[in-house]
Parts: sequence; C-alpha cells; structure tokens
Amino acid sequence: MSVPNSPEAPWAVGQLNDQVKNWIQRLGFIWVEGQVTQVNMKSTWRFSYITLRDVNLEASVSLTVETSALKNLATPVKDGDRIVVHGKPSFYSKRGSFSLWVTEIRQVGIGQLLAQIERLKKAMFAEGLFDPRLKAPLPFLPTTVGLITGRGSAAERDVMEVAKRRWPAVRFRVINTAVQGPKTVPQVVDALHELEQDPAVDVIIVARGGGSVEDLLPFSEEALVREVSRLRTPVVSAIGHEPDNPLLDYVADVRAATPTDAAKTVVPDVVQELRIISEARQRGAGALRNWVAHERKGLAQIRTRPVMADPSLPVTRQKDIIAEALQRKDRALGVHVRSLRSSIESLKAQVNALGPSQTLARGYSIVQVIPRDKSGPQVVTTVDQVNPGSQLRIRVPDGSIAAAAMGVQAAPGGVMNRNSDTTDSTGSTGSTDSTDSTENSAGEA
Repeated sequence: MSVPNSPEAPWAVGQLNDQVKNWIQRLGFIWVEGQVTQVNMKSTWRFSYITLRDVNLEASVSLTVETSALKNLATPVKDGDRIVVHGKPSFYSKRGSFSLWVTEIRQVGIGQLLAQIERLKKAMFAEGLFDPRLKAPLPFLPTTVGLITGRGSAAERDVMEVAKRRWPAVRFRVINTAVQGPKTVPQVVDALHELEQDPAVDVIIVARGGGSVEDLLPFSEEALVREVSRLRTPVVSAIGHEPDNPLLDYVADVRAATPTDAAKTVVPDVVQELRIISEARQRGAGALRNWVAHERKGLAQIRTRPVMADPSLPVTRQKDIIAEALQRKDRALGVHVRSLRSSIESLKAQVNALGPSQTLARGYSIVQVIPRDKSGPQVVTTVDQVNPGSQLRIRVPDGSIAAAAMGVQAAPGGVMNRNSDTTDSTGSTGSTDSTDSTENSAGEA
C-alpha cells in the first residue's frame, strides 16, 4: 500500500528507505552474471564482500556472501573471474546502501576482461613494446617533473610532498585528469602529448592511488599503452599498489610500486646527496693529503742520498775523470814523442856514422869505375866490375884521385877467380900489390 506523498506531507529519509527496501524485496531471488573486480575477505569475518562488474557496461553491484561459502568453493574467487550468483537484492535502510545477498556462486571461468588484457599483453610483448632496451634512463636531477593524476588526489599529495621533502627546489607541472571511467584514456593521452611538447619537462609521472581492478582498467587500454611507448620523455608508472600490474607498468620506462615510491625514484634526496658529496670530498682530501705526505717522504729519502746532497757531484766526478784522462793522454803523448825523438836521434847517429863522409873521415876511400860508354861512375863492389886497364876514380876525404887498374885478382874462395894468366900478363908484381891495396880499401869502404 502506497503512502501518500506531497509537498505538504513529504517522506522522511527513513520512510523513503523503507519504501525502497519494500520495492527491492519484491524482486525475490535472481541469477546474476558478471565479472569479479574486487574481493574483500578475511577468515575472521562472518561476511565477505565482492564487487561484480558488468562485462559489457560500466556498471557494478556489491555482493554480500558468507565467508564460509567462499572458503568452500573448489577454486577461490579472485579478481577477473567470471561468475554467476544466485541471491536476493537487499537494501540497508539505515545507510541507504544496496547489495545482493548471495546464497550460491558458480564460477564460469576466467574473466573475459582479464582474458582480453592478457591477450593484449602477449601481443604487445611479441611486438617488442616491453623490451628493456627501449627504456630510457631517468635524469639524475630533473628540471621539471610532469605529473598526471586526479585532482586533489592522495597520489598527487604524496608525490609532491615526498619530492619537495627530498629536494625543495624541485618543480612540478601538474595536469589533473580523470583516473577512473571512460574519460580517463583520452584525458591522460592529451596530458602526455602536452608534457611531451614541453622542453622543460624531463620526466613524466602517471600516478593513481589504489583501487579495484575495474578502477584500474583504463591504464591497460591499448591506446594509452601505445602512446606511452612512443614518448621520448621517460615515463614513470605509479598506478595502485604493489600487487596491481596494469599494462602501463610494462611499457613505462620505470615502474613504481606506489606514488610515494615514484617520488623517491625521480627526485634524489638532497640531504643524502650532500652527505655523499661531503664524504667524497673528505675522502678525496684525505687521499690527496696522504699522497702529498707520501711523496714528501719519498723526496726526503731521496735527498738524503749522497748524490742529492751535492747535486753537482756527478758533474764534478765526470770533470775529474775527463781531466785525469787528458793528463794521462798528455803524459802518454809526451813519453811517446820523447821515445820517437830518441829513436830518431839514434837512427840519425847511426846514419851519420854509416855515411860516406864519416867513413872517409875514418881513413877509408871510395873506388868508382868509369865505364867506357861514359855513363856515370859506379862504386866498385866486386872485381867483376873492373877489368885491367879500367879507368878508376878514388875518393878520399879531401878530394879524388884518377887511376887505372893494372890488374884484377879475385880473393881466394871468392865467387869468381879470374884467369891468372891475365894477372901474370901484367908482368909487374908491384902493380898487383897496389891493386890489392886499393881493393882492400874499396872493400872496407
């Protein structure tokens, strides 16, 4: 029975909820098919809660089921599973919330949505979009950080607060977009284009807080994933929490578990960096001081050596060696010259002693024969050069004497013995004696 309702007699909120509850309860038990996007279950809870999504439309409903019924399933229900439930619509009038009280769950198989995502993931992997070699390194200290996130979201607050705490001078360019629903993909793609064209932006962070699989579906859309793969600016994916893995995580240059982790990854800690620099400077200064001290010690040891006590000592030693060598050379040369001079004097004396003038001075004479052909006189050295009647020239110290050979007689045992008849034909013994005397003189000469 309907209750009258008019401006003069409006319904109270409790009355409205009761009316809605009565209308909903008229549906009775029904079968509903959908895809599981979120499961909240604890073993200590009496009831567990499941979010069931329409496989074709952006529509979902909350399911309430006894925890024991979920535990008794052959295969545990997880996100992405496609199920058929039997339950009764229920409306909680105190909170004005609607849910479906489930009495039976039938698992249909893997969820169509996750199956599509898995197929898209395999196709993109085959194309090489997830190749680690394509990922760009993050800048050490970005000039400006581009941030794409929901307006006033916790993700935006976490990223900016953590980043500024680590590096107060960091600058952000924030573009707020939808992070859930059908408008997410086109708005995020437009924001990526805008940040890519900004030369001051060195890195882009796409951040969103946690949520159900249904809420994170836009970040697995093919259009968004391919757009990120074409960007030259490094992209950091910070979607959801650690267990969440949208396809954006695979194509991004860096995956952050949470928005807070993204801020820590992109912006260095100024305190830590200053401490590292200070420690490096201290180590460098200490190493330099130790090196200088070591080199000084080495130089001091070198300077204690005798050669370094007087640096000119090697030159002085070489000069002394050269001077000594010159002295030895001079002495040796003087001795050699004196020896040669002595030899020359001795040879000169011998030559003078054996010379004709000295021989003549000792009482000897030189006998020369004058050939009949009027050629030059020849010194008589043998009796073969003289014939009886040969014209002779006898040289003495004070002049020369012209004579004629009266006869020639060879000495006994001589090389030749002329015909004695020739000697005898001279008929003069005195002449023979005179000749012998002359020959003796010539022989001595």
